Parts: sequence; C-alpha cells; structure tokens
Amino acid sequence: MKLVKSLFLGSAAGLIAMSGAQAADLPVKAKAVEYVKVCSLYGSGFYYIPGTDTCIRLGGYMRIDTTFNGGGAYNDPSWSGAAGQDTRQRNQYISRVRQDLDIDTRTSTEYGVVRTYFDATFNWTTGTDSIAGGGASAGIYYAFIQFAGFTMGKAVSEFSTPWTGYPGGNLTSYLIGGEDDVTGINQLAYTASFGNGVSGTISLEDSQAYDQSQLLGVVAGAGPAATYNTAATWLSGTGMGNPTNTGTYGSFYGGSAVPDIVGQLRVDQAWGLFQASVAAHDIHASYYIPSNETSGHPSDAWGFAGMLALSIKNIPTGPGDSINIDTTFANGASRYVIGGVSPNSFSMFGGTSAAGAFQSIGFATAADGIFGPGGQIEKTNAWGVRGGYNHNWNPYWSTSLFGSFSALSYNGAGKALFCAGMGTAVLGLGTSYTCNPDFKIAQLGVVTRWTPVQNLTFSGEVLYTQLYQNMSGTTAPVSAGGATPVAVYQFKDQGTVSVGVRAQRNF
Repeated sequence: MKLVKSLFLGSAAGLIAMSGAQAADLPVKAKAVEYVKVCSLYGSGFYYIPGTDTCIRLGGYMRIDTTFNGGGAYNDPSWSGAAGQDTRQRNQYISRVRQDLDIDTRTSTEYGVVRTYFDATFNWTTGTDSIAGGGASAGIYYAFIQFAGFTMGKAVSEFSTPWTGYPGGNLTSYLIGGEDDVTGINQLAYTASFGNGVSGTISLEDSQAYDQSQLLGVVAGAGPAATYNTAATWLSGTGMGNPTNTGTYGSFYGGSAVPDIVGQLRVDQAWGLFQASVAAHDIHASYYIPSNETSGHPSDAWGFAGMLALSIKNIPTGPGDSINIDTTFANGASRYVIGGVSPNSFSMFGGTSAAGAFQSIGFATAADGIFGPGGQIEKTNAWGVRGGYNHNWNPYWSTSLFGSFSALSYNGAGKALFCAGMGTAVLGLGTSYTCNPDFKIAQLGVVTRWTPVQNLTFSGEVLYTQLYQNMSGTTAPVSAGGATPVAVYQFKDQGTVSVGVRAQRNF
C-alpha cells in the first residue's frame, strides 16, 4: 500500500512539473485573430478582404438546360444547318450544364469607387463538348475595371439595354430584333452622371465578336460569268462564303480598322427606364479578289444604328410586373438588329405542294453590305422591335410573354449583285424562280417560372419562329448540301417551334 501511494504521489508530482514547464513556454500574449468583416457599403454579400479596405463578393449559379427541336447551339431555333434541314443528322434535343463564377471587388478612393468584375463559365453541351475531346468548354463573360467613370475591358455594350436580348426573362439567347452581346465585348467607355438618374456614355467598342456581320462581294471568275460570294452549299445554312474559283472566305470583310463608336443617354427612375443609343460602324473591305491585293478594293463605308428603349416597372397588373421594349434601325450595321449570336444565314426546310419539288426552303442572308468588281459597298437596311411583359402570379410563380419582329432589305444595286450570285450558284433564276433577298423574321414565346425556395428556379419555355422570305418559284435541280439530295426545291416561308426547360440555383 505504501508502495502504491508513493507511485501515485510521484506521478502527480511529475505531471505538475511538466505542466509548469509547458506553461512557462506559452507566449505572454496570444496573436490577435483577424476575422472577416461584413462590408455594407455596396449591398449584401460583400466582405472586407482581411488586412485591406477592399470589399469582395463571390457569386454565380449552376444551370441545367435542355432544348427540344432546337438548333446547334443549344437554345436557338431550328433555322440553319442540319437542324433547319430536319434530317437524321440533327440532334432532336440538346442539353447543357453550366457553372458560372463571378468575383466583384470594390474600393472607395478619392476618385470614387474602384471596381473590378470577373465572370467565367464552365460548360458541357451536347454535340460540342465531349469526354474524348477533353470534357467541357470554358468562357469569360466579363472582365473589366471601372474607375472615375471609365469602364475598361470586356463588358456588355453601352449600346445595349439592361435586359440585352432578354426583355421577357426568356431562356433563349436567340430573340433577335436588336443588339445582343450579353457575354460582353472589349471596350473603353466613359460614363457621366448628371443627377436625378440621368447619365450619358460614350464608348469605343470592338465590333468583331458580335457587331460585325458579313460583307458580300463579287470576285472575278475563271469562267465567262463572275463568281459571287455565294456558297455552293447555300441552302445548308453555311451561308455565303465559298467562292468556287478563288478559295474559301467567310466574308469579304478586311481586318478591323476602327472600333465602333457608341453613344448612350439613359434615364433611370422609380417608374422605369428610358434609353437612346447610337453607333457608328466602319465597313472595311478586303479586296475585290481577296487572294490578290493588287485587285484593288472599295472605299470604306460607315454604317450606323440607333435604338430607343423603354422599361415600365410595377404596372397595375401586379406587384413587380414590368414591360420592356426596344426598337432599332440600322444602315450597314445589321448585327445591331439581327442579334450578335444569331447566324448570318438562315435556311429552313419543309413540305411542298409544288409539282416535281422534293421540299420547300426558306432562305435568308443577313449582311452589312455587298459590292462588285470596281464598285463601292451597297449597304443594307435593317430594323427590329422586341419586347416582353413580365407578370408575377405570386411569390413563387411568374410568367413572361415575349416576342420580336425583324426585317432586312437590300437596295436596288445590292439586289442586282446578290441575285446575279444566286443565278451562278442556283440554276433557274429568271425562268423557274424570281430572286429577292429581302426577308423578315417574327418570334413569339412564353416562359413560366417556379421558385419553390429562394434562389432556386425551374423554368419552361415555348418559342415560335417564322421566316418570311421573298424568293418565289422553284429551283432547277440543285444540291442543297448536307444529306439532302440533288433535287428541285420550292421557295416558301417556314416556321419552327422550340421548347426549353431549365433548372437554376443562384448563390
């Protein structure tokens, strides 16, 4: 017993001694812990970066889309390519998964707030991304700095409205009828605020990505007739771009010479918004024969576009209901009407009642202009209107009705050049069919959304697109490209319906 007691007391004494030694090793004062603090200067979600006076907010969304009877992009109508032909080579449905991440930083300075914004997406899309090809694709939507009224970098065009191409909160990115570069373009802009919600902006913007259409041209052919910039596969939706005697050209545009010059005046009020925008667009051709600089070239021409937009908030139909509408006219700047992400050429196939015809075809080509050997650029005219009405049934359900109408026309000289090219590529001009490249496109859609919990929304959309073209009659037997046979085709207006569903979680 004495032995056990001695061992116990000895162990206790040892533990006390060890504790004292460890206590002696502790620092006199613990280091201060630097906690992340909420920054309330710029709205919810901002925090101070530790050790700085800069506030940061991280955000984004996860989105899953599926489109039925869509085109090749994922939520565009079946208005070109294999989808427009409606052959077995098309995808009957297209799905896409997207993760979006954005970083917003702001710092107060003597010059005002310095802001940086970055938005990147990671996507996996049916038909364009594959496991074998490396999995997903990535993109940068926005990357810009704002300082003392200046915006420098990749941002939405100053010509655009706040709703860009989504006046009805639509799912489709292909509601044409106005400018749409929702994923941003490079720019240098300055915005002045005049008070009471009135502001003005002037901007220099890179037109190549979204706001430059194609420039059609005539080249010297090897045969007795000139060969125009009309593709042998003109009906397939690949558009004008494969002159048979001079190689392959997507367009007769030269390199970018002058950025688009954009001006905007905006009035933001509690009742809504009014905006007027203008843009000047340089049409800079390459050469009469693109493969030969000694062939000469037409002089540059200036195109322009103008837009008026109106948004009315909290209309009497319900709390939070709104109407958004914009209308645009363009001369030599067709992308400001036939939206930045839409194709330059449309070709939609359907049934026919014409004797001897295999199918009918609706055909349309958008361009900023057209020119011939030794001639100058003949500019096109385009106009469009689009809008949306948004209604909240209750805090969980909402519906939007949206639509657009667009038109593009060539002047007399431009029609003559275009139709001569049609005659070279498509037999029967003047005998079995007449040529008129002017066209119109109407679109009407509805989308309904259910938000069962905050920041989680399920949506369903139906979109109808109608192409009104001005060709008439039937072709001689020609190749329509793709899997379609060499046959007679009837020119006829065409329509298509696409359906989209979406699940999106914002954070």
